[in-house]
Amino acid sequence: MTSPCRAAYDGAVPSPTSGGSRTAAPTAAGSSARSIGAPVSIRGVSKWFPTGRDFLHALDEVDIEIEPGEFVSLIGPSGCGKSTLLRVVGGLLPYELGTVTVDGNSPAQARDTKQIGFAPQTPSLLGWRTVRRNVTLLAEVNRRGAIHPPLGEREILELLESVGLGDFLDRLPKELSGGMQQRVSLVRCFALGAPVLLMDEPFSALDEITRNEMRYLLLDLWERTGHTVVFVTHSIPEAVILSDRVLVMATKPGRVVHAETITLPRPRSAQMEDDERYLAHMRNVRRSLGEVSAR
Repeated sequence: MTSPCRAAYDGAVPSPTSGGSRTAAPTAAGSSARSIGAPVSIRGVSKWFPTGRDFLHALDEVDIEIEPGEFVSLIGPSGCGKSTLLRVVGGLLPYELGTVTVDGNSPAQARDTKQIGFAPQTPSLLGWRTVRRNVTLLAEVNRRGAIHPPLGEREILELLESVGLGDFLDRLPKELSGGMQQRVSLVRCFALGAPVLLMDEPFSALDEITRNEMRYLLLDLWERTGHTVVFVTHSIPEAVILSDRVLVMATKPGRVVHAETITLPRPRSAQMEDDERYLAHMRNVRRSLGEVSAR
Protein backbone atom coordinates (compact mmCIF):
# COMPACT_ATOMS: atom_id res chain seq x y z
CA MET A 1 0.00 0.00 0.00
CA THR A 2 1.25 3.48 -0.84
CA SER A 3 0.90 5.97 1.99
CA PRO A 4 -0.01 9.59 1.21
CA CYS A 5 2.57 10.73 3.73
CA ARG A 6 5.41 11.86 1.49
CA ALA A 7 3.14 13.54 -1.02
CA ALA A 8 1.14 15.32 1.67
CA TYR A 9 4.02 16.44 3.89
CA ASP A 10 5.45 19.77 2.76
CA GLY A 11 6.77 21.01 6.08
CA ALA A 12 3.37 21.59 7.64
CA VAL A 13 1.80 18.85 9.70
CA PRO A 14 -1.73 17.76 8.75
CA SER A 15 -4.47 17.81 11.36
CA PRO A 16 -4.33 14.75 13.62
CA THR A 17 -6.63 11.81 13.09
CA SER A 18 -8.69 11.04 16.15
CA GLY A 19 -6.90 8.32 18.16
CA GLY A 20 -9.11 7.00 15.44
CA SER A 21 -3.69 -16.26 9.34
CA ARG A 22 -2.53 -17.23 12.64
CA THR A 23 -4.59 -19.53 14.84
CA ALA A 24 -5.11 -18.20 18.37
CA ALA A 25 -2.70 -19.46 20.98
CA PRO A 26 -3.57 -22.85 22.44
CA THR A 27 -5.30 -22.95 25.80
CA ALA A 28 -3.36 -24.78 28.46
CA ALA A 29 -4.81 -28.08 29.55
CA GLY A 30 -7.18 -27.76 32.47
CA SER A 31 -7.64 -24.01 32.09
CA SER A 32 -11.08 -22.47 31.67
CA ALA A 33 -9.71 -19.17 30.33
CA ARG A 34 -10.96 -17.93 26.98
CA SER A 35 -9.25 -17.25 23.64
CA ILE A 36 -10.27 -13.70 22.77
CA GLY A 37 -7.51 -12.19 20.61
CA ALA A 38 -8.49 -9.51 18.09
CA PRO A 39 -6.78 -8.24 14.92
CA VAL A 40 -4.84 -4.96 14.83
CA SER A 41 -4.33 -3.10 11.55
CA ILE A 42 -1.81 -0.25 11.14
CA ARG A 43 -1.72 1.20 7.63
CA GLY A 44 0.49 4.05 6.47
CA VAL A 45 0.62 5.65 9.91
CA SER A 46 2.74 8.77 10.32
CA LYS A 47 3.15 10.91 13.42
CA TRP A 48 4.79 14.26 14.15
CA PHE A 49 5.45 16.09 17.41
CA PRO A 50 5.73 19.90 17.51
CA THR A 51 9.15 21.13 18.68
CA GLY A 52 9.01 24.90 18.89
CA ARG A 53 8.97 26.21 15.34
CA ASP A 54 9.53 22.81 13.76
CA PHE A 55 8.17 19.27 13.93
CA LEU A 56 9.78 15.97 14.93
CA HIS A 57 8.87 13.25 12.44
CA ALA A 58 8.34 10.36 14.89
CA LEU A 59 6.68 7.70 12.70
CA ASP A 60 6.76 7.33 8.91
CA GLU A 61 4.31 5.21 6.92
CA VAL A 62 4.19 2.33 9.37
CA ASP A 63 2.34 -0.72 7.99
CA ILE A 64 1.67 -3.67 10.31
CA GLU A 65 -1.08 -6.29 10.19
CA ILE A 66 -1.44 -8.35 13.38
CA GLU A 67 -3.64 -11.43 13.46
CA PRO A 68 -5.90 -12.45 16.36
CA GLY A 69 -3.87 -14.14 19.07
CA GLU A 70 -0.52 -13.19 17.53
CA PHE A 71 2.43 -12.13 19.71
CA VAL A 72 4.43 -9.36 18.00
CA SER A 73 7.48 -7.60 19.46
CA LEU A 74 8.83 -4.18 18.50
CA ILE A 75 12.57 -3.69 18.92
CA GLY A 76 14.89 -0.88 17.92
CA PRO A 77 17.14 1.90 19.24
CA SER A 78 15.85 4.47 21.70
CA GLY A 79 13.85 7.16 19.95
CA CYS A 80 12.68 4.97 17.05
CA GLY A 81 9.01 5.33 17.96
CA LYS A 82 8.24 1.96 19.59
CA SER A 83 6.39 3.42 22.57
CA THR A 84 4.85 6.13 20.41
CA LEU A 85 3.39 3.48 18.12
CA LEU A 86 2.08 1.55 21.12
CA ARG A 87 0.31 4.67 22.39
CA VAL A 88 -1.15 5.38 18.96
CA VAL A 89 -2.64 1.87 18.85
CA GLY A 90 -3.91 2.32 22.41
CA GLY A 91 -5.75 5.53 21.56
CA LEU A 92 -3.50 7.59 23.83
CA LEU A 93 -1.92 9.65 21.04
CA PRO A 94 -3.44 11.09 17.86
CA TYR A 95 -1.69 10.54 14.53
CA GLU A 96 -1.55 12.65 11.41
CA LEU A 97 -1.78 10.19 8.51
CA GLY A 98 -2.91 6.63 7.94
CA THR A 99 -5.41 4.38 9.69
CA VAL A 100 -5.36 2.21 12.81
CA THR A 101 -8.06 -0.27 13.75
CA VAL A 102 -8.47 -2.71 16.61
CA ASP A 103 -10.98 -5.40 15.65
CA GLY A 104 -12.35 -2.97 13.08
CA ASN A 105 -12.72 -0.07 15.55
CA SER A 106 -10.71 3.13 15.86
CA PRO A 107 -8.23 3.24 18.78
CA ALA A 108 -10.51 5.67 20.62
CA GLN A 109 -13.50 3.34 20.23
CA ALA A 110 -11.41 0.33 21.24
CA ARG A 111 -10.18 2.15 24.33
CA ASP A 112 -13.69 3.30 25.31
CA THR A 113 -15.08 -0.24 24.96
CA LYS A 114 -12.21 -1.76 26.98
CA GLN A 115 -10.78 -3.77 24.09
CA ILE A 116 -7.22 -2.74 25.00
CA GLY A 117 -5.18 -3.56 28.09
CA PHE A 118 -1.89 -1.81 28.86
CA ALA A 119 1.08 -3.12 30.85
CA PRO A 120 3.54 -0.31 31.74
CA GLN A 121 7.18 -0.55 32.76
CA THR A 122 6.34 -0.41 36.47
CA PRO A 123 3.65 -2.51 38.23
CA SER A 124 1.68 0.54 39.54
CA LEU A 125 -0.08 -1.49 42.23
CA LEU A 126 -2.26 0.18 44.87
CA GLY A 127 -0.47 -0.20 48.18
CA TRP A 128 -3.63 -0.60 50.27
CA ARG A 129 -5.13 -3.38 48.14
CA THR A 130 -4.12 -7.02 48.44
CA VAL A 131 -2.81 -9.08 45.53
CA ARG A 132 -6.31 -10.43 44.86
CA ARG A 133 -7.93 -6.98 45.01
CA ASN A 134 -5.26 -5.35 42.83
CA VAL A 135 -5.93 -7.92 40.12
CA THR A 136 -9.70 -7.38 40.26
CA LEU A 137 -9.43 -3.57 40.37
CA LEU A 138 -9.91 -2.96 36.64
CA ALA A 139 -12.89 -5.29 36.58
CA GLU A 140 -14.52 -3.33 39.41
CA VAL A 141 -14.19 0.21 38.06
CA ASN A 142 -15.28 2.00 34.90
CA ARG A 143 -16.79 -1.02 33.11
CA ARG A 144 -19.36 1.10 31.30
CA GLY A 145 -19.19 0.44 27.57
CA ALA A 146 -17.06 -2.71 27.88
CA ILE A 147 -17.95 -5.31 25.24
CA HIS A 148 -15.80 -8.12 26.68
CA PRO A 149 -16.44 -9.30 30.25
CA PRO A 150 -13.46 -9.53 32.62
CA LEU A 151 -12.25 -12.93 33.74
CA GLY A 152 -14.25 -14.51 36.52
CA GLU A 153 -12.95 -15.19 40.02
CA ARG A 154 -12.11 -18.81 39.24
CA GLU A 155 -10.17 -17.85 36.11
CA ILE A 156 -8.28 -15.12 37.99
CA LEU A 157 -7.33 -17.56 40.75
CA GLU A 158 -6.10 -20.03 38.12
CA LEU A 159 -3.85 -17.36 36.60
CA LEU A 160 -2.53 -16.23 40.00
CA GLU A 161 -1.73 -19.80 40.91
CA SER A 162 -0.08 -20.40 37.53
CA VAL A 163 2.43 -17.60 38.23
CA GLY A 164 3.15 -18.78 41.78
CA LEU A 165 1.01 -16.29 43.69
CA GLY A 166 -1.59 -18.71 45.06
CA ASP A 167 -0.17 -18.37 48.59
CA PHE A 168 0.05 -14.58 48.43
CA LEU A 169 -3.53 -13.61 47.56
CA ASP A 170 -4.02 -11.53 50.71
CA ARG A 171 -0.57 -9.93 50.83
CA LEU A 172 -0.01 -6.21 50.23
CA PRO A 173 2.40 -5.00 47.52
CA LYS A 174 4.98 -3.93 50.13
CA GLU A 175 5.24 -7.56 51.21
CA LEU A 176 6.20 -8.72 47.69
CA SER A 177 9.47 -8.68 45.77
CA GLY A 178 9.77 -6.65 42.57
CA GLY A 179 9.33 -9.76 40.46
CA MET A 180 6.22 -10.79 42.37
CA GLN A 181 4.73 -7.31 41.97
CA GLN A 182 5.29 -7.56 38.23
CA ARG A 183 3.50 -10.92 38.19
CA VAL A 184 0.50 -9.26 39.83
CA SER A 185 0.60 -6.52 37.20
CA LEU A 186 0.66 -9.06 34.36
CA VAL A 187 -2.25 -11.07 35.73
CA ARG A 188 -4.22 -7.85 36.25
CA CYS A 189 -3.64 -6.97 32.59
CA PHE A 190 -4.92 -10.35 31.40
CA ALA A 191 -7.82 -10.36 33.88
CA LEU A 192 -9.34 -7.26 32.31
CA GLY A 193 -10.65 -9.42 29.46
CA ALA A 194 -9.42 -7.05 26.74
CA PRO A 195 -8.56 -8.93 23.52
CA VAL A 196 -5.48 -6.78 22.77
CA LEU A 197 -2.65 -6.23 25.27
CA LEU A 198 -0.02 -3.53 24.76
CA MET A 199 3.15 -4.07 26.81
CA ASP A 200 5.78 -1.35 27.08
CA GLU A 201 8.98 -2.99 28.39
CA PRO A 202 7.23 -4.50 31.43
CA PHE A 203 10.40 -6.31 32.57
CA SER A 204 12.92 -3.50 32.11
CA ALA A 205 13.31 -2.79 35.84
CA LEU A 206 13.97 -6.42 36.79
CA ASP A 207 17.32 -8.17 37.22
CA GLU A 208 18.26 -10.56 34.41
CA ILE A 209 17.48 -13.75 36.36
CA THR A 210 14.01 -12.55 37.33
CA ARG A 211 13.46 -11.10 33.87
CA ASN A 212 14.20 -14.45 32.24
CA GLU A 213 11.73 -16.17 34.57
CA MET A 214 9.07 -13.56 33.80
CA ARG A 215 9.34 -14.23 30.05
CA TYR A 216 8.14 -17.79 30.49
CA LEU A 217 5.45 -16.80 32.99
CA LEU A 218 4.17 -14.32 30.41
CA LEU A 219 4.17 -17.02 27.73
CA ASP A 220 2.19 -19.32 30.02
CA LEU A 221 -0.43 -16.61 30.63
CA TRP A 222 -0.64 -15.84 26.92
CA GLU A 223 -1.00 -19.50 25.94
CA ARG A 224 -3.83 -19.88 28.45
CA THR A 225 -5.80 -16.90 27.17
CA GLY A 226 -4.99 -16.32 23.49
CA HIS A 227 -4.77 -12.52 23.64
CA THR A 228 -3.19 -10.48 20.88
CA VAL A 229 0.02 -8.96 22.30
CA VAL A 230 2.14 -6.08 21.04
CA PHE A 231 5.33 -6.05 23.12
CA VAL A 232 8.04 -3.37 23.23
CA THR A 233 11.54 -4.44 24.26
CA HIS A 234 15.24 -3.65 23.87
CA SER A 235 16.21 -7.30 24.45
CA ILE A 236 16.89 -9.52 21.43
CA PRO A 237 16.64 -12.83 23.37
CA GLU A 238 13.37 -11.68 24.92
CA ALA A 239 11.88 -10.67 21.57
CA VAL A 240 12.84 -13.93 19.87
CA ILE A 241 11.69 -16.35 22.56
CA LEU A 242 8.35 -14.61 23.11
CA SER A 243 7.23 -13.71 19.63
CA ASP A 244 5.61 -14.97 16.48
CA ARG A 245 7.20 -11.99 14.71
CA VAL A 246 9.88 -9.50 15.69
CA LEU A 247 9.65 -6.11 13.96
CA VAL A 248 12.87 -4.10 13.87
CA MET A 249 12.41 -0.33 13.82
CA ALA A 250 14.79 2.39 12.66
CA THR A 251 14.83 5.99 13.78
CA LYS A 252 14.67 9.47 12.23
CA PRO A 253 11.88 8.87 11.39
CA GLY A 254 10.56 5.76 13.12
CA ARG A 255 9.69 2.98 10.69
CA VAL A 256 9.74 -0.82 10.38
CA VAL A 257 12.79 -1.99 8.41
CA HIS A 258 12.78 -5.75 9.04
CA ALA A 259 10.23 -8.40 10.01
CA GLU A 260 11.62 -11.62 11.47
CA THR A 261 9.12 -14.49 11.54
CA ILE A 262 10.04 -16.82 14.40
CA THR A 263 9.84 -20.49 13.39
CA LEU A 264 10.29 -22.00 16.85
CA PRO A 265 7.41 -24.32 17.79
CA ARG A 266 5.07 -23.59 20.65
CA PRO A 267 4.90 -23.91 23.55
CA ARG A 268 8.30 -22.31 24.05
CA SER A 269 10.76 -23.42 26.71
CA ALA A 270 14.17 -22.40 28.05
CA GLN A 271 15.71 -25.42 26.30
CA MET A 272 14.92 -23.79 22.95
CA GLU A 273 17.54 -21.13 23.69
CA ASP A 274 20.11 -23.71 22.58
CA ASP A 275 18.19 -24.48 19.37
CA GLU A 276 19.98 -23.47 16.17
CA ARG A 277 16.79 -21.86 14.89
CA TYR A 278 16.67 -19.64 17.97
CA LEU A 279 20.32 -18.67 17.50
CA ALA A 280 19.76 -17.98 13.81
CA HIS A 281 16.82 -15.67 14.58
CA MET A 282 18.98 -13.91 17.17
CA ARG A 283 21.69 -13.34 14.57
CA ASN A 284 19.18 -12.01 12.03
CA VAL A 285 17.65 -9.52 14.45
CA ARG A 286 21.09 -8.46 15.73
CA ARG A 287 22.32 -7.95 12.16
CA SER A 288 19.28 -5.85 11.32
CA LEU A 289 19.77 -3.72 14.42
CA GLY A 290 23.43 -3.29 13.50
CA GLU A 291 22.46 -2.03 10.07
CA VAL A 292 20.02 0.42 11.67
CA SER A 293 22.75 1.75 13.97
CA ALA A 294 25.20 2.13 11.08
CA ARG A 295 22.88 4.40 9.08
